[in-house]
Amino acid sequence: MRIKSFITTLVLVVFAHILLAQETPKNPPVNVEVLGSNRGLAFQQIINKKMKSVPRLGFFGVTNLVAEWDDRYVEDLMTQGNLTFQIVKGLDLMGGFHLTNANGFCPTLGLIYTFSKPNFTMVLNPRFDVLKNGVFETFGMLEFRPKINEKFKFYGRLQGVYGEYLVSPKTLHARSYFVARAGLTYREFNFGLGTNLDWYGPAKKNINSFGAFLGVALF
Repeated sequence: MRIKSFITTLVLVVFAHILLAQETPKNPPVNVEVLGSNRGLAFQQIINKKMKSVPRLGFFGVTNLVAEWDDRYVEDLMTQGNLTFQIVKGLDLMGGFHLTNANGFCPTLGLIYTFSKPNFTMVLNPRFDVLKNGVFETFGMLEFRPKINEKFKFYGRLQGVYGEYLVSPKTLHARSYFVARAGLTYREFNFGLGTNLDWYGPAKKNINSFGAFLGVALF
């Protein structure tokens, strides 16, 4: 396993917790978003919820897929679902599954750090597949919502994933992406312009998307 990568990410998670540790909302909303672009429709759903009866337990899930305009089948799918256990406020241990078209179904373990204020959210999630041929991956997200007036806020988001296979003696790229969004928030809706930059496999095949997005915080 990429011990150095894991230790570096773990140190960043702990440092972020020490630096930013404050009261974190127990149940942020479920966020759903669609980007219509030159490539097709990109869908994302992020869930990070706590159980009401056992607040230290929760669920964290991320689903990303791209339906291309000229393809009837979804070739780009990533989804993960995890049970979480709060170690300290904002920092959770997680375990569950990760599923992609390329690597299939894999059990996974990791950490998730969440920091949220009314105008700012940060999520950092290092994880690794519990398989010999698995992937070490880090997911990160920064979301900004500064107030413009009584009705509107600016909406901005930077999000990325970088994953590499655990079995190669050298760094072997598995999957990565970078997401940027800029627009407005009105009530529970986010909308504006965005881009998805995607890289696939050891050859780092690159496909980029540019278009408009619409997101909603469901509950």
